Amino acid sequence: MAKPWKCEDCGRGFRAPHELATHQRSHTGERPFTCSWCEKGFAHNGTLQRHKLIHTAERPFTCSDCGKGFPQLSQLQTHQRVHTGERPFTCSQCEKGFTQIGNLHTHQRVHTGERPFTCSQCEKGFAHNSALQRHKLIHTAERPFTCSDFGKGFPRLSQLQTHQRVHTGKSPFTCSQCEKGFAQIGSLRKHDRIHTGERPFTCSQCEKRFNDIGNLRRHERVHTGERPFTCSDCGKGFPRLAHLQRHQRLHTGERPFTCSQCEKGFTDNASLRKHERVHTGDYPFNCTVCDKGFTDIGNLRRHERVHTGERPFICSVCDMGFAKLSSLLKHNATHTKSRPFKCPDCRRGFKSSQLLMSHQRVHSEERPFSCSHCTKSFRSPSNLMKHERSHTGESPFTSPTGKRFTRSSLAEPQCHSQQ
Repeated sequence: MAKPWKCEDCGRGFRAPHELATHQRSHTGERPFTCSWCEKGFAHNGTLQRHKLIHTAERPFTCSDCGKGFPQLSQLQTHQRVHTGERPFTCSQCEKGFTQIGNLHTHQRVHTGERPFTCSQCEKGFAHNSALQRHKLIHTAERPFTCSDFGKGFPRLSQLQTHQRVHTGKSPFTCSQCEKGFAQIGSLRKHDRIHTGERPFTCSQCEKRFNDIGNLRRHERVHTGERPFTCSDCGKGFPRLAHLQRHQRLHTGERPFTCSQCEKGFTDNASLRKHERVHTGDYPFNCTVCDKGFTDIGNLRRHERVHTGERPFICSVCDMGFAKLSSLLKHNATHTKSRPFKCPDCRRGFKSSQLLMSHQRVHSEERPFSCSHCTKSFRSPSNLMKHERSHTGESPFTSPTGKRFTRSSLAEPQCHSQQ
């Protein structure tokens, strides 16, 4: 049947003008039908009548499987699909099934990118109206539901109930494959894709697939270059909030993740895990050329450039190439003379966080890098490596004359003044 009446906001068609008028309330937020019990507003009268059954507690339609009652027969029929597993509404893009046609329509916006519901405060778009309504609470700062254990406030009761599972440890949603428990059904759905291998979210730029819409959104910033999270200390931008928070610890000096073996602190848990392999002797990533082992895959990839000579990071000012991004960033500071990393003790500036960390050991007198051959210790791993060559006799640097040295500076040609 033709649907000639089109919504100017989202393009959806309707068979009659009154249907269009009702639909437009989802964009305007108009809710002319108000409950006399709790004053909650609704876009149309039918929804109000169904809502009133909440106050009367009348639920004449009962599920024969679990005994749950419903105010309407259609709600019971939809609910019974939870027990039967029936999902009659299937997405034509990824074949995912849904129990309700409305959920299918909302899901399809994941593929089309349609976000018809826009916040009037910040113009952020949303795929469905309920997400917009939840978002609006960010601007009002209203958080009426408070945790009795922690004091944290939430804009919705369901968010508070989910949060309380942090304190109770309750994980009511269990994976049928590995029996891992989750506090939220959405987290279980995401986890299930690990077992099924399902990756329904596809990047429109490179066709890379993801098992979660959030991961896709973050990946898209690789193509757009968007870095919406900016450090207030040095102005550096990041694609993710977690990356910014980790970076800010470089300025504050906070290192909340501590090694139980040597008490060395780290800004993030992943760095701690890599470091612990130094104590356990676990070097699972090996170079295929020289068989040298590494604690993580990133260090192996960087090492391989020693053999290949690859220098993929190019300075935009002088075209000098570097094997590591961190080396390029340090080099860039030679052009700008910027020293954004300040020592909190003496206010001396440094071009990189690593140089700041090394400098701070001057104040703390910390020497965390100890020689395995003698009792001597050092402030930096590079100084330890140089020292250990005095025990091993290793001379890895060769001069143009063929003579070998323990340090690269000694192997370089020296300029002599003419007498």
